[in-house]
Amino acid sequence: MRLLITGVAGFLGSALANYVVQAGHEVRGIDDLSTGDAQTLAPNVLFTRGDIMDRPKLWTLLQDVDCVFHLAARVAVQESILYPREYNMANVGGTVSLMEAMRDVGVGRVVFTSSGAVYGAQEKQPLMEEMTPSPDSPYAVSKLSAEYYIRTIGQLWGIETVSLRIFNAYGPGQRLPASHPPVIPNFLRQAIQQGTIVIHNSGHQTRDYVFLDDVVRAIAAAGTAPGIDGKIINVGSGTETNVKELANLAKAVTGSNAEVIHNPNAKGGVTRMRADISCAKELLGYCPSIPLEEGLRLTLERDACF
Repeated sequence: MRLLITGVAGFLGSALANYVVQAGHEVRGIDDLSTGDAQTLAPNVLFTRGDIMDRPKLWTLLQDVDCVFHLAARVAVQESILYPREYNMANVGGTVSLMEAMRDVGVGRVVFTSSGAVYGAQEKQPLMEEMTPSPDSPYAVSKLSAEYYIRTIGQLWGIETVSLRIFNAYGPGQRLPASHPPVIPNFLRQAIQQGTIVIHNSGHQTRDYVFLDDVVRAIAAAGTAPGIDGKIINVGSGTETNVKELANLAKAVTGSNAEVIHNPNAKGGVTRMRADISCAKELLGYCPSIPLEEGLRLTLERDACF
């Protein structure tokens, strides 16, 4: 198959590209390198630096493509609160631009990586696809909006679409920015350096952490799975872990004596998040195989930054 991956140089995009190109597919990728690193890509991934708002460039890249994996996005929740307009332009505007280009060229399928963040606070767990979303950040709103655009444009123009709501993905190669870093690489870095692990709020809030390899297999499966047109599918581990437990695991896998402190006044986000992955199991043959502690160890082993 000929595949195009947007956001190909990012954390998920590069892992997906290297996985599918190794499986024998022809892989083209586009990324503006605002946060990604093209050096992480296998040599046989055909990389183009560019913006998905550049329609002529998309028309060229989409020629004879069988499926698009749309991963290009801005993804920092706290940043989105400060810059909602930029998140709308990149995540919503960029998605519409891509769908228009796919319509123009005649590409038949798109797999969109949405986010479990669209659910927001819910009264019941686990989180199921039919629940009414309650997004609580501009980032989450932008992902939900993109889901609607993708499905609607797909229905109007005969493009098969599927949106995967990815929960808290982690693994080697995850970017660690100075401000608002993802919790797992941040905890691991602090533990290794015998620093201070800061837990926001009570630490009892839970998340569904899912290892990179499991996520990549689910995304790749969605490129060819039958009977999923128009579907929304959760991709998580199906297990919830609270932040206190995560901090203890980070210390355990690193053999660290790092201090753990609480910032009770800081917001900890929604109280609970756990994905119901029944749909992914049924439709994608998805079966997450890497539990959290093993995933933390693999991250340490495979990421040169640790």
